[in-house]
Amino acid sequence: MFFDFDGPVCKLFHGHRADTIAASLTRELIAGGGDPTLVSADGVKDDPLAILIAVADAGLGDELIERLERRLGEEEVTAAASAEPTAGAGLLIRRLDRAGYRLAVTTNNSAGAVRHYLRKEGLARHFGTHIHGRAPAAPRLLKPHPDCLVRALESTGWAAADALMIGDSPADLRAASALGMPFIGYASDDGKLEALGAGAGAEVIVRRLATLTDALNVASADQR
Repeated sequence: MFFDFDGPVCKLFHGHRADTIAASLTRELIAGGGDPTLVSADGVKDDPLAILIAVADAGLGDELIERLERRLGEEEVTAAASAEPTAGAGLLIRRLDRAGYRLAVTTNNSAGAVRHYLRKEGLARHFGTHIHGRAPAAPRLLKPHPDCLVRALESTGWAAADALMIGDSPADLRAASALGMPFIGYASDDGKLEALGAGAGAEVIVRRLATLTDALNVASADQR
């Protein structure tokens, strides 16, 4: 079972906001000699990952991309300290692990932020080494590219058809679909429900992670 991180596991930017981090990255861009108008468009200026992609697309060089990615990783670790757990996520993770499922995190966020959060919440042991964040200084490998999912399959030994991803965005769905991996959408609000369902065509969507825990409990009971 593969989990996207920001959304299905926690609200990463609950206390340390994404737009604040984006402003920090823009300052870092300027300090590195980049043109801030590259990241001033709506949909980019308040989204740290979109800023990384915009800088990469502009061809400003690996050194600047690495500088921005390092700053973003530091900011995400700060955010992880005040991240809000997603309702039902901890219980679902513990139940899946107890039932024998091998778990991994597959995310566009930094692996360092994921590890910090999982240790804080007492969940690290359920994932072990199977934390697959964004590849350093490689914005083009962010989902919907399936890179982090490929790395998770390699680390867990699963075939894509035998794995399952829980994600909350069309990019998650497209990454899973590229590998033929089953997908469950998690929609915490009506906007995500629309984007995953009518927008991206997800066939299975839950509004509460408790729905999956309940299904797991029923399946376990049926096997006894």
